[in-house]
Amino acid sequence: MRRVVVTGMGGITALGNSWPDIRARLARGETAIRYLPEWERFSGINTRLAAPVVGFSVDNLYPRKKTRTMGPVAKMAVRATELALTDAGLLGDAVVAGGRTGISYGSSFGSPAPVMAFAELMKDGQSKTLNATSYIQMMSHTAAVNIGLFFGITGRVIPTSSACTSGSQGIGYAYEAIRWGKADVMVAGGADELDVTESAVFDTLYATSTRNDRPETTPRPYDRDRDGLVIGEGAVTLILEERERALARGATIYAEIVGFSCNSDGNHVTQPQASTMQVALREALADAGLPAQEIGFVSGHGTATEWGDIAETAATQAVLGSAAPIHSLKSYFGHSLGACGAMEAWLGIEMMRAQWFPPTANLDHLDERCAELDYLMGSARDLDIAYLMSNNFAFGGINTSIIFKRV
Repeated sequence: MRRVVVTGMGGITALGNSWPDIRARLARGETAIRYLPEWERFSGINTRLAAPVVGFSVDNLYPRKKTRTMGPVAKMAVRATELALTDAGLLGDAVVAGGRTGISYGSSFGSPAPVMAFAELMKDGQSKTLNATSYIQMMSHTAAVNIGLFFGITGRVIPTSSACTSGSQGIGYAYEAIRWGKADVMVAGGADELDVTESAVFDTLYATSTRNDRPETTPRPYDRDRDGLVIGEGAVTLILEERERALARGATIYAEIVGFSCNSDGNHVTQPQASTMQVALREALADAGLPAQEIGFVSGHGTATEWGDIAETAATQAVLGSAAPIHSLKSYFGHSLGACGAMEAWLGIEMMRAQWFPPTANLDHLDERCAELDYLMGSARDLDIAYLMSNNFAFGGINTSIIFKRV
């Protein structure tokens, strides 16, 4: 089995695009949640809250010829990948287009706006806006495809369109591709753009926060006074590399991936099952060859939905015990859907390296139905840990767990 390390990281988030900027805002307790007055025209949904990426544009970075197949989600994914390849020292390197570099990348959907062109065609019999790039921007694998086109990547492509586990599956499958010798370098991660339709999906399930006049007080993962999630956006890319190759070229190694697991509840589309979540966590530990007590911190999924929080914490406690420290970064960034698994992996690695972990924002009164764990509340904590577990769970009962080792 070949060992897999992280040699580059880059991201576009609602709290900044670099770890120093993001850490500073986390330390001040800032969240990215905003009231969006432009959503007042949508009478069919109740929430007016989101965590947008403000001011992002690639118009001055890339020529129009390069971006015409990209909607916002693909543009963020490509930019995050450029930052990550630069960080890894591989931007422009021959290995990127040499056939031994692949892509494992996901989003919950492509860009929603081009859907209107097809809807217009179906409804009116003609479309004024449908063009040759409409589908390319809309398709669920638009991020992976545009990354490949932009950087000339010719290795295997693994699109992971699995809602909230798109990013974590992207990383996990990339890890397995290198581990089993199918690639030497992998571009891995996830992205999603903010759109009212994504909030509407959860709003119809009565799962969105409606604290529209108090955006700074929501979402509230694991809290008894939670009232639902808030949708966010962003893109994060990790560059994964076979360890001996990375060492030979003198690359900076941020962390090693030592365990991954993915399974399915096989039960209900929107009701998570703690029993199969447990299996995913146990299998990640088995893949890493680690006992549960070696996990020093858990980056939780923590969406601030009632049954999601309860099921997740029950599974975590059953596998890791009550002493496991845990937080949810969605309290700061909102639920960035396809991006969240990659975003939480990136920031989890940075926090592990810095030995500094912020609390879950707005977690003031723990829901007594959540399992007994060491929830970070109120203030940040300095922790010297060797292993971090990052967990994500998605519609359809998809469960993922990744274990990172500090180096």
